[in-house]
Amino acid sequence: MYERVITWATPVFFALIAIELLWGWRRRRISYRLNDAISSLGLGAMSQVAGVALRVLRIAIYVAVYERLAVVHWPANAWWALPGAVVFYDFCYYWHHRWMHEIAAAWAAHVVHHSSEDYNLSTALRQSSTGELLGWIPYVPMAIAGVPPALYAVALLVNLLYQYWIHTQQIGRLGWFDRVFASPSNHRVHHAVNDRYVDRNYGGILILWDRVFGTFEDECADEPPVYGTRAPLRSFNPLWANVEVYVRLARDSWRTRRWIDKVQVWVRRPGWHPADIAAPPPFSLREYRRFDPHVPRGVSVYAVVQFAIALGFTVHLLQLHAEAPAVEVAAYAAFVVAALVGVGGLLEARRSFAAIEYARHAAMFAFVVGLGRWFGTAPLGAPGAATLAMVAVLSAAGAWQAARSLTGAGSQMDAV
Repeated sequence: MYERVITWATPVFFALIAIELLWGWRRRRISYRLNDAISSLGLGAMSQVAGVALRVLRIAIYVAVYERLAVVHWPANAWWALPGAVVFYDFCYYWHHRWMHEIAAAWAAHVVHHSSEDYNLSTALRQSSTGELLGWIPYVPMAIAGVPPALYAVALLVNLLYQYWIHTQQIGRLGWFDRVFASPSNHRVHHAVNDRYVDRNYGGILILWDRVFGTFEDECADEPPVYGTRAPLRSFNPLWANVEVYVRLARDSWRTRRWIDKVQVWVRRPGWHPADIAAPPPFSLREYRRFDPHVPRGVSVYAVVQFAIALGFTVHLLQLHAEAPAVEVAAYAAFVVAALVGVGGLLEARRSFAAIEYARHAAMFAFVVGLGRWFGTAPLGAPGAATLAMVAVLSAAGAWQAARSLTGAGSQMDAV
């Protein structure tokens, strides 16, 4: 059900992004950059690919707890059952969200969502590929309280879809609505790195939880939010975005001498360091600069085309994964991830990432010509195989041209 709903919702997401972009252009308040938006959308696509396996784990654990430990069973058909499940889920989500900001190992997954230095509807789709590994824990109380798995799944989707529209700068204050519900104004605060805004406004649907538990902060007109994280990602590579903090934690855990510190690195607040590990310089909002490397227009055009193709492949993968062999699904997922990594690297002006693109296009050509089909499909026939083979050839030519245009600028960036 999850994949079907997300697939149906995707055109709506993109339509709303187009509307937001046009409205911002009309108001001369454009909140999009091509590189950051493609990075956000690519991270969203990658999270859906990873979720093919990990969501099964989350639902399976919920069902197992529900069947073995539920103290009562909610009547699924009662008028209050679904609204109650949505509110219950939102309460658990508040603590889940707060937990992700207060425990380093959880922040390592959630940081992906905050790594954009822009704030727009594409940011809402910037999701972690590893969040499901621990993300089931805060919802165990729902299973123990007897919320049926079907209601839990619907509440999850309602909460997720609701939060899409609040990721925008184009909607201002909403009066009484801001006092009760999570809103664009409230959520802009949550994504900001300003001192007064950090670790505030965790609510998914209701902002009342923040008011009750002391984590609410109002958006102030005299201090506009500055978006991103206090340890900036400085990359458009979706794979690195998902592992960067894990790598940092693992490195600190390995280097520190005391065994207790090796554990504390993972469970203390993000940014905590053992005494024998040098801490990074303190964050300075005054010195904060967005990561925005310049690339030639040809690289941008290539990135847009290849991202659109990768997005189509992602939708296809989500549709076929339940029926296709696991090995083929894994290979297809690796192909999609490689596309997102290659495009992200080129948008950083790193010419070396063109090698990933050459390899990917060559693999696509060999697969189609050698087997006469694509992942999860019946034989394509000569016209279909020729079409995909031509796409691979033209894409390789585009990658070569993009890499050529980065000569000089690219070699400099590769040395960074």
